Parts: sequence; C-alpha cells; structure tokens
Amino acid sequence: MIQQFKDWYKQHLSDPQIVILLMLLICGFLLIIFFGDVLAPVFAAVVIAYLLEGLVGLLVKIRIPRKIAMPVIFSLFVLGLLSVIIVFLPLLSKQVAQMIQELPALVANGQKELMQMPERYPELISESQITDFIIFLKSEITRLGQHILSISIASVRSIMTIVIYLILVPLMVFFFLKDKIKILSWLKAFLPDNTRLAAEVWQEANVQVANYVRGKIWEIAIVWVASYILFSILGLKFALLVSMAVGLSVLAPYIGATLMFFPVALIGFFQWGVTSDFIWIMIAYGILQALDGNLLAPLLLSEVVDLHPVAIIVAILVFGGFWGMWGLFFAIPLATLVHAVLKTWFKHIKEKNQPDPSPAPETAS
Repeated sequence: MIQQFKDWYKQHLSDPQIVILLMLLICGFLLIIFFGDVLAPVFAAVVIAYLLEGLVGLLVKIRIPRKIAMPVIFSLFVLGLLSVIIVFLPLLSKQVAQMIQELPALVANGQKELMQMPERYPELISESQITDFIIFLKSEITRLGQHILSISIASVRSIMTIVIYLILVPLMVFFFLKDKIKILSWLKAFLPDNTRLAAEVWQEANVQVANYVRGKIWEIAIVWVASYILFSILGLKFALLVSMAVGLSVLAPYIGATLMFFPVALIGFFQWGVTSDFIWIMIAYGILQALDGNLLAPLLLSEVVDLHPVAIIVAILVFGGFWGMWGLFFAIPLATLVHAVLKTWFKHIKEKNQPDPSPAPETAS
C-alpha cells in the first residue's frame, strides 16, 4: 500500500511544475475562503475589470488606441452604474413595497380559490389537504416576510459600507484597467520563474471563462427584459421584481428555471385563480424558458466548453454552497478551470512518461 502511494506520488506530484500549479490553486482558494468577506470589493473590482478588459480589447482590435478605449469603456461602466442607482433601484424598492402591501389581499384571494378546489375536483383533492397546504403556505410567507424585514434592517445598518463600496469598486476598476501591465508585472515577481504548466492552464481556461461570463451577463439581461415585457403585457403583478428573479435564475442552469416556476405560478394563481389568464402566463413562461435553453443560451455560450449536465449541477451545488450568489455565477467557470487543470495535468504526465524517440541503430553492412 505504501509502495503504491509512493509510486503514485512519484508519477503525479514529483514534478515541480505540478507542485507550483497546485500551490497556486490552493493559495487562491484559501485566499477566497478566509479573506473573501474582507476583500470582497477587490474581488468584485477584479471581475468587473476582467470583463471590461474584453471590451477594451475589442476597441483596440479596430485600431482605437488603448489610451482612448480604456476611458471610453470605463465611462460607459460608470454611466451604467449611475443609471442603476438613480433609475432602477427606486423602481425596484417601490415594487417590493407594493408587494408587501398587497400580499395579504393576494393571499386571501388565493385562499378563496384553494377552498373552492375540493368542490371542483373532489376525487383529486380533499378539504383537509387544502387546509394543511394553506397553513404551510401562511407559515412560509410569514417567514419570508420576516427574512425580508431582517434584510432591510441589516441594509440600513450597513448603508455606509455600501456607499464605501460604490466609491471603492469603480476606483479600483479604473486603476486595474489603467495599470494592468504594471500590476501583472508586480504579481509575477512573487511567482516562481518557471510556471509553464500554470500558464497552459490559464490559456486553456481564459477564453472559456471570459466567453461564459460575458455570455451569461447578456443572457441575464435579455431574459430579464423579455420576461418583464411579457409579464407586463399579460398583466402579472410585480412584473419588474419577478422578471429580475427570472433573469437571475439563469445563473443556475436546469435548477433556476425549475425553481422560478413556483413563484410565477403562485403569484399568477393568487392574482387570477385557475383562469385563462393563469394558463396563459404559465404557457408564456414555459415558452420563454424553452427559447432560453434551446436558442439563446447555446447562441451566447457556443464557445464555452461543453460540460456534462451532471458536472454543471454538481458545480452549482458545490460552489453555490461555498460562496452563495457569487458561487452560482462562477460555478461553470470554476468547473471549466477544474477541467482545464485536470486536462493539462494528465497531458503533462503523459508527455513526461513517453519515452524519448531515439534514432534507430545502424545496421552493419
């Protein structure tokens, strides 16, 4: 057993390149796990700068000098951030307040509809089942209201932190974009001289991660806007709030669309009952999710490594459990990184173990 472990260690971990790669990965994960809360603004600025760098690169490719491209892209970013703060957040908070005010009336209407179901479908649903479901639903809604209230109180307490983040993050994004080469050169000074294997992993994962993150942001925006237009046309209450949740649900492929089915159905049922309006909203939601899964996502994410659905779900569960919303957003990029590490690792071992080709011995004449 010990000899087998020694042989495995000699084959897989005796190479300095592999040790350097593993140390970099371990240090990165430990940094995020132990200092993630403290360095959250830095990580957010790095991610935003990474995304904006792709746009800067596009302008540079069409022969716009970087000294002009960088300020233009950063100005558009700041303008978009101000638009969200000034225009979107007040509308969203107004809709949340409206939902809290109208929720008791909606619940009462839904309870009335539910109590009529045993009369309509006595062979399928009993009155006791409906009563138990109403009790469960009321307890869940009460808990949700308490959770929202606690979030709002916590937000009031941390308002200064949010303001500081809104100042620090854009400032750091600007310097990350402006001094990209200087910062990378400074970081390379702390790395070993020969990091060829780590560079291969980065080249393998960089394009895939960049394409995924940018494509996923576009997918969120398109699904959000499309669902908002759809829900507004059909008259669903709290269209902005529900559409935002539908847009963010694409962060978790397969899981998000299924989970969002229940709030959409619940709000539609509380608002209309089992009517044609309710049926139409559910059909429209199903069509929207089908178009997203079969047309929009493949179109935007066509260049991303094709991970197996099981791998995607496992990545979502693992990284989402570690880092919450950030983990959901980066679950597939991190899974892609793991895939790139394993692929490059085994390729390196295979090349290392291959015998060097030697010239054929000359035959005696």
